[in-house]
Amino acid sequence: MKPLLMRTRLDSLRAHFYKARPLLAVGCLVVSGLAGAEVVEGVQLPDNARKVGEHRYRAPSNFDTTMTYYRAVYRPETHPRRTIANQPGIKAVHISNPGGKDFEGLNIYEANDEVRIYIVPAGSGKPAKKSDSKGLKKKSK
Repeated sequence: MKPLLMRTRLDSLRAHFYKARPLLAVGCLVVSGLAGAEVVEGVQLPDNARKVGEHRYRAPSNFDTTMTYYRAVYRPETHPRRTIANQPGIKAVHISNPGGKDFEGLNIYEANDEVRIYIVPAGSGKPAKKSDSKGLKKKSK
């Protein structure tokens, strides 16, 4: 006969059965923090970013923190950056989107102690195609 109470692995007092995985927990928190952000027009925005105009958003943190966020989201190896302005009181960086499918890039700038993000929409830098308005072909004789 078997005893009425059988001990299972969960009931054992072995300390090695369950160990917290601190590195895994930290990694999950980082990924979930990035994955929980809002995506607008194909661009991932920082948490608590507020819309202030068409394609314009106010970042909740300072310029350096916002740039650190975008270094993690859009790696510099795949999304080239260039400085637009670096004057006293004004910092501005353009992040290019090499695919250009949803958006051409981002302008992140700080002025008057505010950090703003401007999404450069796809197709905004391309000239319009000129077409023949009559649509008629010339006949050859």
